[in-house]
Amino acid sequence: MTKIRAHVYVTGKVQGVFFRQNTKRQAQSRNVCGWVSNLPDGRVEAVFEGEEIFVKELVDYCRQGPSFAKVEQLEVFFEDYTGTFLDFRII
Repeated sequence: MTKIRAHVYVTGKVQGVFFRQNTKRQAQSRNVCGWVSNLPDGRVEAVFEGEEIFVKELVDYCRQGPSFAKVEQLEVFFEDYTGTFLDFRII
């Protein structure tokens, strides 16, 4: 299977609604590595690495997020897979 990397920025009501915690749970259930973080401007930023199908599922999850989130925009940048991460973290 092909491994890929996705760098995402999520805009909307995405802080204070357990977006990072739920993203981590979703990533771990798919064996996707990387990180997720709140940005000072109110967005959430994340990097996902893993099997293509699972990374794309995680990107799709970010289009809606957890139940209290209101995603207004999702920017996705596919980049070269690096294999740098050993797990998934909230930073």
